[in-house]
Amino acid sequence: MLSLNFIREHPDLVKEGARKKGEKAPVDEILKLDTERREALTKVEQLKAEQNKRSAAMAKSRDQAGIDAMRGLKDEIRGLEQNLAPTDARLNALLLEVPNLPDPSVPEGKDASANPTIREWGLGKELPFPPKSHYELGTRLGLFDFERGVKVATSRFLFLKGAGARLERALINFMIDLHIREHEYIEVFPPFLLNRAAMTGTGQLPKFEDDAFRIESRDLFLVPTAEVPVTNMYREEILSASALPIKHVAWSTNFRSEAGAAGKDTRGYIRLHQFNKVEMVKFVEPEHSNEELELLVRGRRRCAAAAGDPLPRDRAVHGGHGLRPVEDL
Repeated sequence: MLSLNFIREHPDLVKEGARKKGEKAPVDEILKLDTERREALTKVEQLKAEQNKRSAAMAKSRDQAGIDAMRGLKDEIRGLEQNLAPTDARLNALLLEVPNLPDPSVPEGKDASANPTIREWGLGKELPFPPKSHYELGTRLGLFDFERGVKVATSRFLFLKGAGARLERALINFMIDLHIREHEYIEVFPPFLLNRAAMTGTGQLPKFEDDAFRIESRDLFLVPTAEVPVTNMYREEILSASALPIKHVAWSTNFRSEAGAAGKDTRGYIRLHQFNKVEMVKFVEPEHSNEELELLVRGRRRCAAAAGDPLPRDRAVHGGHGLRPVEDL
């Protein structure tokens, strides 16, 4: 989340960044509320100063008019402070609607079609036969059981069976062990239930609340990705620069309602409500972020090669939504 001070000092930059990402940023309303809030705070401080001044005078005199004036000051201060609470709540809600700025190196584009490819590695090859889909092959080989997954849960749940279950477990162990052994990551095993502050801290809330599974009685959320608890591990802490980079690798079973994905890319072993993922998270100084991203991309290519993947799909692309590595190998 962008700080209020940054928005106050760079309103046009924030508006332009939101426009480039195809989003709206309520900058004008934020600045209006911020001005009203600061004026109210100034008035409160002035009244409190006057209150302290009159209190000192009242210690020497018990004048009834002075007592009544003091009560009036207290009531006015209380009223102003009570009015500040909804202003603060509205201001915080609006700040969560402001998107982060895209990196200056990112070219502007309306959608993924505007993403120029920076590099590709391990291009595919022509097959001498018509290829079958992953769900056709997986079902025929007994790796997936979609029907029984629906029977015990609902659509977009499944059973992994036999070699499919073993492969899933093996890939999780392979990715974690490799990053511990070769890339000096520290493994963490995170909670699968997260509070609202953690979900807000990584941007899942409020924007993607419809995609989250929530336990209403406890106001807790099933983890949508290990990135959320791991990124929040050091929230509200000050880390020494000498301790950086901190590198964690974590596995979690993830849960997403995929509320906006109906009818789009939902067949087979994609867009499931439950899936496993190994996540790598680095805590680094901002000036080293691009370098560390490149190290992540290189590491993913080596992982694919070590796993014997003949068609690794690891690439970094620029586009309208920012610089990002494609995660699925």
